[in-house]
Order: sequence, then C-alpha cells, then structure tokens
Amino acid sequence: MKSISGTRGTIGGKPGDNLTPLDIVGATAAYAALLLEQEAPARVVVGRDARLSGAMVQGLVVNTLLAMGVDVIDLGLSTTPTVEMAVVQENAGGGIILTASHNPREWNALKFLNQKGEFISAQAGARLLALQANQEMVFATIDQLGKYQLAEYDFQQHWAAILAYPLVDVDAIRRRKFHVVLDPVNSTGALAIPPLLAELGVTCELVNGEPTGQFAHNPEPLPEHLTDLIGRVVAAKADLGIAVDPDVDRLAFVCEDGSLFGEEYTLVAVADYILQQRPGNTVSNLSSTRALRWVTEKHGGQYFASAVGEVNVVEKMKAVSAVIGGEGNGGVIVPDLHYGRDALIGLVLFLSALATKGGSASDLRRQYPDWQMVKDKITLTPEIKLGYLLEQLALHYQAEDISTIDGLKIDFPNSWVHLRGSNTEPIIRIYAEAPSLAEAQALVTQIRQDVTRILGV
Repeated sequence: MKSISGTRGTIGGKPGDNLTPLDIVGATAAYAALLLEQEAPARVVVGRDARLSGAMVQGLVVNTLLAMGVDVIDLGLSTTPTVEMAVVQENAGGGIILTASHNPREWNALKFLNQKGEFISAQAGARLLALQANQEMVFATIDQLGKYQLAEYDFQQHWAAILAYPLVDVDAIRRRKFHVVLDPVNSTGALAIPPLLAELGVTCELVNGEPTGQFAHNPEPLPEHLTDLIGRVVAAKADLGIAVDPDVDRLAFVCEDGSLFGEEYTLVAVADYILQQRPGNTVSNLSSTRALRWVTEKHGGQYFASAVGEVNVVEKMKAVSAVIGGEGNGGVIVPDLHYGRDALIGLVLFLSALATKGGSASDLRRQYPDWQMVKDKITLTPEIKLGYLLEQLALHYQAEDISTIDGLKIDFPNSWVHLRGSNTEPIIRIYAEAPSLAEAQALVTQIRQDVTRILGV
C-alpha cells in the first residue's frame, strides 16, 4: 500500500502485491530522487524498529541511497520520534523510518520524512510515486556514491531534549519515586525508554523486553493485547503500566489497580497538564475522543479536528498555532519539541502530571469524562465502492452534523461515528463514541446494518 503513511506491505511474494526487495529499492530510489530534485541536503537519516525483516529492509534502503549518491546516517535500531529529531539535529535532507508501526510481524514499511523531520506532504508523496512509476531515478556514478555513517542506538540527544523541556518537572518526578512496568512488545522501546526513566529516578520492570522482533502479542496497544502488562502491574504493586508500539510513537497506560487508562485518554491527560500552564488551542483527528474538546474548552482554548494521518494533524496544528495535539491512538505531538508523535515526551509529561497533581493514575483518570469508544472495521474488497457507500450514508444521515473532511463523520447530540478507508490496511475503519459502551456498540451495529442495506449484501 502506498499513501501519505508511506510504502507498506507484508514481506515476500510478488513485486507490486507485497513488500519485496524490488518495491523497497524502487521506493527508496524515488525518495532519493525527490530529495535531489528539491535540492535538499543529500543526506538521509535511517532508523528501524526491531521487527524480524528490519535488518534486511535496512540493508536494501541504505545501499540504494548510497547508490543514488545520497549520504546515510544509520541509527540502526531506533524509534520514529528519534529519527524525526535526528533529521534536524544532523541537518539532513530527510529521513526514512523502517517500521510498520502497530501492524503484526509479517509487515514492514518505509515512512518518509522531509528536511524538517516531518512526514512528507501529500504533494511530495504524489511526486515520489510518479518518479517511481516512470522510472525517473538516475543512479550515481562510481565517484559520486554516497558516504555511510553508523550512529547506532544514539538516543542521547532525544533524551537531553526531553529532560530540558520546560514543562517536564524533573524534580517532582524524582520525588515521587515511581515504580513502573513497561511493555515495549519486543522492540526498540526497550532500548529507548528505561535509561530515560532511570534519569528521572523511576524504577522500571520490563515485560516482553528483549528487542528481538518476535512480538509476544499483537503490537497494537489495545486492551486485549495488554493482559501480561496488566497482570505484572497488579502483582508488582506498580504505580503505572506503560505500553508502546514497536516504533514508540504510540503510548497507552495501565493504572495501578490494573484498570486501563484508555489510549484515547493519553493525549487528553497530557493536554490537560500542558493547558494548565500554557493555555491555547488543540488539535486531534476526527476519530479521536470528544474529551480533548472538553479539556481544551475547560482551559479557555479552542479545539480543532483534522483528517486522520499525522501529516494532517501537524498541518492543522500549524494553521491554528496549537500548543498540543495528536491522535486518539495514544499519539502525543508536542510542537515546540518537534512535530511528530512521540511516546517518550508523552510519557514524561504524563509522569509530570501525576507527580504534580498527586494521587494515583486511576485518580487522574476519574477527572475526565468517561466516554466509551468502539473501533470496528469492514474488509474493503474490490467490489465495494467506498465513495458511493459514504455518499449514500451521508444522504441517509443528512439531518445530522456531517463532516466529509476525511471519509464520513456523523455527529449526533451525544455520540458520533466515523467511517474512512484506512491508509495502512485494505479496510474501512468504523469508530464510534458514546456515553456508554453499549450505546457505542449499538451505533456501530446500526451503521453496519446501513452498509449491508446499501451494498445489498
């Protein structure tokens, strides 16, 4: 799949159908050609998560860049936010992150960054695809090959920037002497997070802590995948459980009593803490909880919604000068650190909130509205015409508050539902939120029945 979220697929199979070496080389060469065409510095930062195909994909990417005459700064095992920050720190022309994020072990992906360490725009992405499709790439001659630099596990600058961030209350965290359990799902969070927590006086137990890429469970940090973490938090009488995805840009918490804080509420809690000290506007995507609007308006700010996709959130944040933003999937974007989802800064700001407010994680969770969300999906087959389906649903619900910024969102007085085609999988995502889980599930069921009726299946 090729989209604003990068080039993504399962490893093996036929070129064009799966993520094969030919697809990897073609996408990388087109990206290098794009940078050279834009006259950006001919230097690219590359980093990867720990998934099993990572070393193979990394070798193809690195050597293709060198063959295009582009220098490479290779971070090896890294995190998405670390690569994003390194692009700016190294004055590079861009970056490539090798991760399929929350997808299972058979998947991998190339995510492309611009000179600012942000995901490339839709316009740049379209040009990249055209370069690849038309075979417009020109490889370097022997005297113009790129130069290679290894900077393995270099998290130091990332950690330093977080510890120096003005709203991180280092002293308060150290006084609390937190004990936490971390589940990095056998990926690079195991390398990036414990040393940072140690600097803050936080003791950290690991579950699924070896960065082998043999994910112990589905890597998406959803409740049904966090049973090991929940059990360890309760058994250890820990203050907090922490779950991150393989590339460490999504963040979810388990409270001290084993209850789930809710990944939708990661951004809400961090935003609440920031807005108390720095009032302003906030942004999340259309599929995120209404609780962020509630928190924002409580502090006198204005909430704005964007289309799904980090690049869209960032664009809206810049347009409205948001002081905090992100996505309800546990993605926190702190703009004056960098414009990217970052579980490391999100975690430390959450600990700052806990430390300064006092009380437990469950006490903090009770301060926010208890809206419930159901996330469902429908397999998108070639027979389903997504545009037609959404058009018919919009007509059916035309009396409600409707947004077509990204798919179709229908806002009811006390609930909402959002349907859109995924950027990362061949599915239609259906998200619904309501005051109770039963109401949210009933809304999803209602929409699925409408889909069945429209499609005649």
